[in-house]
Amino acid sequence: MNQKNTPDENKKTNIPGNYPNSIYPGGNRNFFFWIIVSMIIGLWLFNSYYESLNQPPQIDYTTFRQEVKRDNVKEITVKGDHISGTLKKSAQTVTAKGDTASYSKFTTYSPSFGDKDIMTLLSDHDVQVKTQPVSTDDWWPIILTILPFIIFLGIGYYFYKRIQGQGQNMFSIGQSQAKLYERKDENVTFDDVAGAEGAKLELREIVDYLIKPDRIQNLGGTVPKGVLLVGPPGTGKTLLARAVAGEANVPFFSITGSDFMEMFVGVGAKRVRTMFQDAKKAAPSIIFIDELDSIGRRRGAGLGGGHDEREQTLNQMLSELDGFEPTENVIVMAATNRPDILDRALLRPGRFDRRISVDLPTKSDRVEILKIHSRNKPLAEDADLDRIARATPGFSGADLKNLLNEAALLAARNNQDKITLSDIEHATDKILMGLERTGLALTKEEQKMIAYHEAGHALVAALMPHSDPIHKVTIVPRGQAMGVTQQLPERDKYIYPREYMLDRLAVMMGGRAAESIIFNTATSGAENDLKQATKLARKMVLNWGMSEKFGHIAMNGESEEVFLGQELGHRRSYSEETARELDNEVKAILDEAYKRATNALEENREVFDQVANLLLEKEEIPGEDVLKLLKKKSQKEVE
Repeated sequence: MNQKNTPDENKKTNIPGNYPNSIYPGGNRNFFFWIIVSMIIGLWLFNSYYESLNQPPQIDYTTFRQEVKRDNVKEITVKGDHISGTLKKSAQTVTAKGDTASYSKFTTYSPSFGDKDIMTLLSDHDVQVKTQPVSTDDWWPIILTILPFIIFLGIGYYFYKRIQGQGQNMFSIGQSQAKLYERKDENVTFDDVAGAEGAKLELREIVDYLIKPDRIQNLGGTVPKGVLLVGPPGTGKTLLARAVAGEANVPFFSITGSDFMEMFVGVGAKRVRTMFQDAKKAAPSIIFIDELDSIGRRRGAGLGGGHDEREQTLNQMLSELDGFEPTENVIVMAATNRPDILDRALLRPGRFDRRISVDLPTKSDRVEILKIHSRNKPLAEDADLDRIARATPGFSGADLKNLLNEAALLAARNNQDKITLSDIEHATDKILMGLERTGLALTKEEQKMIAYHEAGHALVAALMPHSDPIHKVTIVPRGQAMGVTQQLPERDKYIYPREYMLDRLAVMMGGRAAESIIFNTATSGAENDLKQATKLARKMVLNWGMSEKFGHIAMNGESEEVFLGQELGHRRSYSEETARELDNEVKAILDEAYKRATNALEENREVFDQVANLLLEKEEIPGEDVLKLLKKKSQKEVE
């Protein structure tokens, strides 16, 4: 399988977050609190169960009088209307289940209407009578009564503290969640942002306006109220916004789009109003909204309509950006990587009327970014930043920071004092291809198939005139790939000619062609190659007009819809007959690529076998080894 950055690939970076040590706010304190509550409840249940087991059976008052008359009652204790006593001889009673049980102790209750003859009856039969006052200082029943309320209050207090821990006071839930950074806290400047020279040039106008607004106002000009930073994840959009605040020395209100949304209706709109009021009081100031697409999505989109609370919040923001009250000296900056789903009213002049693209860094930018992130990291002499930058096309600033961090972790794992080039290359492989899979029990036949598969990719890549240079070939399983042929461009490319695309397709087909030549079969290992090749060939025909049969026509000229249901109302711009011809043209391009790969391998069968055997022996070889083998073959032919 072949791993390489294609023209339409976009990298996404998952940056791990910081997770608390405990799922409970307050850590161990709340943990012990719930242990104590559980012990109290358990003690209460145990006490109730124990008392129920040792409670004497309750008999009727009539039965009690009969036992007294039979001279079978030894003594009784009277406590209010409750009577408990002991019999001289055990008696029989019928339980609630219908069984017969004997008892020597009993309890009963005196009738509410009283019994005038009871004392005479007890005296005649020599029953010893004890009396006890009704207790007024027995707190245990009171505690058991109010314990459920205490538990409910504790649960309520627990959730109240959780809300406060998330910065949401129950009595100020509609207040702005924007975090204010003062100049003493915000020390980021443009010097801390590597690359993005075009974006920094545009943002310097914002800084000049905040520092000296009269310079622009005297010329009758107005600075844009809203500045939208657009670019892939991890390219430094938030860092640029912080740099503007640091350069201008003004208050910086930072908030994410999701902070406006809440379970209560109307809270989002109120938070928008409060945020702009706070910014006006601190003017000149900057409001920065990260992930603007969380609340700025197109209204009324999709099959299910819109989201009322989100749309209400968006409407309030539109009103604040361009309402009856001008927001002078307040600049609103926002960042998103999905400008295609933003509401059009949000992007019109007077609101977010300036869009600044923050693209992936070029090679020179990557060198500067690596210099910044390696300031506090001891690098070995062989750690050439220029070589690392060349080996990481398509990496964002966040990717490069993560790359050096992973390399530092690998160096620490090996008890090294410095980070070497080998550590950085291993970290690159880990990020691009995943973790190395250990413990796989591959048979010799499977290893041979993988070696020839990757040797097919490598040899075709070396033979195609417009192909990118080979960096290395490996059959070490990583992630979902059993092997990888890695190619790196000599420089950053922005325009890809048709010849490059055709050679790229031939390289993708090199693995399948190798399987057919050596083993006369096809394996599942070419799945990703075929998917990528088919996708690239369809783009060549449908989007880029690189088909000789269809000429300069873009069949998929419409932008792709991002909301469910909107694409249902759009009709395809070509007929079924044309679609059939398009499929045939895609197949013809792929067949030609397969044929070119097969011819290249068959014409260089000796080198093909040598590369595969070298992979079986070393598992990983640099691209220079493949070129050396081809060079030796050329010299032999000349001789």
